Amino acid sequence: MAKIRIMIVDDHPIVREGLVAVLRRDEDFEIVGEAADGRAAVKRALSLKPDLILMDLRMPEMSGVEAMQKIRATDPAIKFLVLTTYDTDEHIVGALEAGASGYLLKDAPREDLFNAIRTVARGEALLQPRVAARLIQHMTGQTARAQANAGEEDLSPREIEVLQLVARGQANKEIAAQLTITEATVKTHLAHIFQKLAVNDRTEAVTAALQRGHPFVGGVNHPHR
Repeated sequence: MAKIRIMIVDDHPIVREGLVAVLRRDEDFEIVGEAADGRAAVKRALSLKPDLILMDLRMPEMSGVEAMQKIRATDPAIKFLVLTTYDTDEHIVGALEAGASGYLLKDAPREDLFNAIRTVARGEALLQPRVAARLIQHMTGQTARAQANAGEEDLSPREIEVLQLVARGQANKEIAAQLTITEATVKTHLAHIFQKLAVNDRTEAVTAALQRGHPFVGGVNHPHR
């Protein structure tokens, strides 16, 4: 099984050193490079071509959001997992719109970090529960925007429940168990969501729902992690 090639971007040397030391304990990970700011991250990413970049947000020279935008424009295959201390709506929304597939806070346990790296590397989305809760609150606050978009086909309550769990990083099997439906039904709901939002994958679906202001209301029993 091929290792996940990771580049670490953070302006604090001690943080980078700590992450390198922790990630090297797992034989599935390979650290291929580091960068101390967004501008250096862009340059190194395009030469190293890692599978995944562990990205801080607030850095000198260029922010993590700007760096992700520039890297993604040149090499869309590279995946991003944000690891930061900031959990404001502005930072979360900006990171997702820039192309991040995962968002963790730096106080997350090591096991959550390892799981997030594997999830994002597989092409799936994963948000730390606290971050997902903030995102859902933000989406709920955008209800007026959704109502103003008269020509758009809205998501059904069940599709909203499925998308909430997708935002929390749940796999199809876990979503099926959570909602007491079959995996085939989950796939059908996802197909309808992708069609309504005009997207191709789970990460794009979460971001598109955010941009369009779909109301993420209650009705789902949020899983504990």
